[in-house]
Amino acid sequence: MGKQALSPGDPTSFSRPELVAVTHIHLSLDVDFKEKKLKGKADLTIDRRSQETTQLVLDSRDLSISNVKVQSTGQTLEYSLGSSIGTFGCSLTIQLPVEVPQGLVLSVEYETSSSASALQWLSAEQTVGKQHPYLFSQCQAIHARSMVPCQDTPSSKITYSAEISAPEALVVLMSALQDEAGRSLNSPRPGTKFHCFRQPVPIPTYLIAIAVGHLESRQIGPRSRVWSEKELVDRAAFEFDQTETFLQTAEQLCGPYVWGQYDLLVLPSSFPFGGMENPCITFVTPTLLAGDKSLANVVAHEIAHSWTGNLVTNRTFEDFWLNEGWTVFVERKIKGRVQGEAARQFCAIGGLKELHETVERRGSTDPLTCLVHDLRGVDPDDAFSSVPYEKGHTFLYYLEHQLGGPEAFEPFMKAYLDHFKFKSISTEDWKNFLYDFFPGKHSVLNGIDWDSWLRKPGMPPHIPSYDTSYSDACTALADRWRKWSESPPMPFNPADWGNLSSEQHVEVLAQLLAGPALTPSKVATLGVTYNLASSQNAEIRFRWIRLGLKARWQPAIAPALQFVTEQGRMKYVRPIYRDLYDWEEARPHAISTYKQNRSSMMYVSAHTVAKDLHLEE
Repeated sequence: MGKQALSPGDPTSFSRPELVAVTHIHLSLDVDFKEKKLKGKADLTIDRRSQETTQLVLDSRDLSISNVKVQSTGQTLEYSLGSSIGTFGCSLTIQLPVEVPQGLVLSVEYETSSSASALQWLSAEQTVGKQHPYLFSQCQAIHARSMVPCQDTPSSKITYSAEISAPEALVVLMSALQDEAGRSLNSPRPGTKFHCFRQPVPIPTYLIAIAVGHLESRQIGPRSRVWSEKELVDRAAFEFDQTETFLQTAEQLCGPYVWGQYDLLVLPSSFPFGGMENPCITFVTPTLLAGDKSLANVVAHEIAHSWTGNLVTNRTFEDFWLNEGWTVFVERKIKGRVQGEAARQFCAIGGLKELHETVERRGSTDPLTCLVHDLRGVDPDDAFSSVPYEKGHTFLYYLEHQLGGPEAFEPFMKAYLDHFKFKSISTEDWKNFLYDFFPGKHSVLNGIDWDSWLRKPGMPPHIPSYDTSYSDACTALADRWRKWSESPPMPFNPADWGNLSSEQHVEVLAQLLAGPALTPSKVATLGVTYNLASSQNAEIRFRWIRLGLKARWQPAIAPALQFVTEQGRMKYVRPIYRDLYDWEEARPHAISTYKQNRSSMMYVSAHTVAKDLHLEE
């Protein structure tokens, strides 16, 4: 076992694509549900960029490598695995042959660990249908290396293809186009069949994705289908029927959609994110199925990623705001076009509350509340928060206002995405292009406090004045509840709630949550008056539960524990577990519940919640 340092170009990767780059990966894998492993090989097409270099360095985590050879000749190559460095895994160093022609393909035979951090293996009992097992992946930020030996850095992009063998009864989906023409002459083992894919657009490795399950689909647009287990598929088709409208609006703002297909997959409840922007097929959480399309803005967010993140990518996760800040900005632009500018700004008000809570919790001097991070020695999962999303959006909204409004800034946005398409860039690259695009506005740009915006922790140096026309009614109702002395007669009724939209319901609860704790009796009255306990909207349930925990209302503990076990979305699970931990009476219940459910949580959720509960991993 040798020692290998992390890359000087990306502090979260061992790979050195500037010396030898992988340009294409072909995966030939068998999905083994019995052993909970992917088994097979990865064929890596390489480009040697430094003639003095004699090694290809890849990222690996818990992979069992059995052989490395030159595909065309069968020549066996020497390889070594470096010492493991925590969540970063280890280097896989391959000695190159003497002759390295352009387009040389190296075949790495391997299998994944049954506990690969990128993969969630579910038994039949853990699915909605209860009849078949299920597999899905989540590779962002640095988990692709536990699924594929690769250069697991967003600074390097690849095309990929795949031939996947899986049980005959199951459907395989990947972040790529289905490609029956890519089938090999090999025969699948008995009881299985092959599924072939190709992704012709270069992507970072964190966007390689796979899902295998007993799935059905419904057409929801000319280039879109929604997939899920059959028990949820019709609900999902209803919930996401605006997808084509969002796509067309995004194209008006950002330029042509280059990925061909845009499908959605509603995953099992343990999926840790609201959505993941895997090309050609966005993965989404079932917590979006509110029944009234009120949470479909997450789809607009993932659609926006087709340009901001997937087409133009942050070079490293230190510049993650270039992905997420821009994506929130475009998502809200889409909302503004579809529902009006006031709706866009109403969403920004809610996002600012989430940012304030994050900064308050982490502390205003925490370096991870900077827009541009220093991730040397830091797991990107530990840096994940609302900061790149909401502080990034606030910065872009501020710049739009400073540079002449949407009529000036939207042309810049489209030009920026076109100029850097298929590339990975740094904040400095983005800033230089901004200056180049606005040659007559250098005096304005020079007046911006770049250092405070980008590299100082805490809240943004400037908070925009957003349109409050949607939020005023929410503020009025929240203020009435705060000021009510709890003496009869009770001045509230269900009509207060019925006159507001679902998004306004969320804002009322968010405002109450941001203020001093309510009394337990007031929380109880609030819940009964508006029937909050039976809400199908996860955003409402989440804030309602947190209000009860903040008030130290004992009846909130049981629904809180139920909520964190029935779904695994980190946006909900982590704050509720933190709230439970902060309440001494509830803490033992939180720790016990986590330990009982740890094995059914995806790695990133279990890893971060363990830290929230101050448990040793």
